[in-house]
Amino acid sequence: MPGTDLVSPPRHAASTEDETTAPAARRQRGRPRGFDREQALETAMQLFWQRGFEATSISDLTAAVGVSAPSLYAVFGSKEALFRTALQRYLQQFRRERGQALTTPGLSAYAAFERLFDAIADGFADHPTRSGCMLVAAETGGFGDTAAQLREELAAHRAGIEAGFRERIERGQREGDVAAEADAAALAKFLSTVVQGLSIQARDGADAAQLRDVLRTALRAWPAD
Repeated sequence: MPGTDLVSPPRHAASTEDETTAPAARRQRGRPRGFDREQALETAMQLFWQRGFEATSISDLTAAVGVSAPSLYAVFGSKEALFRTALQRYLQQFRRERGQALTTPGLSAYAAFERLFDAIADGFADHPTRSGCMLVAAETGGFGDTAAQLREELAAHRAGIEAGFRERIERGQREGDVAAEADAAALAKFLSTVVQGLSIQARDGADAAQLRDVLRTALRAWPAD
């Protein structure tokens, strides 16, 4: 994941803009008066985040958003397109609320990961439905081309986070606060795997202190200077 962006969309993922932006006439015809697209998207994101793609039905979405199925399709295009748009919203929020920890000036790589992991632990524990990470919780278990493509896209997003971890570790090596002989790729994979497991722990009820303990234990694997 290049630059300072913690989570970059996978290059092969379908374009959210193309798939979810209906023509103006169709949008005006299908959207009910007073419809709040951003609120609807937030509601859909929370449902997908909590239940996953397969277990969230169109009827679940329309009941939660408060519109008919034709109106939902007119605004977002399809359930798959809505899921992708909701996922992009989640990733944007993650970057804004937590991802900046790895790019904060003046922090060593270790301190940057400490700050990021504290934010992740707090975020997982404070979420009302204890849904963990959407990239893990929303994994699709169905069959067919759509489910397979969504699984690939979720995996690519998770790989993007791992790549961001590796980039920050390698930057620490260049700046001299991470041992030059450390295996940046292996450490990044280990830390990203811990975060994914932490998502499951959060869904099982672990509180912020317990989640921090897991992350602090993981950081003991940090290579000595």
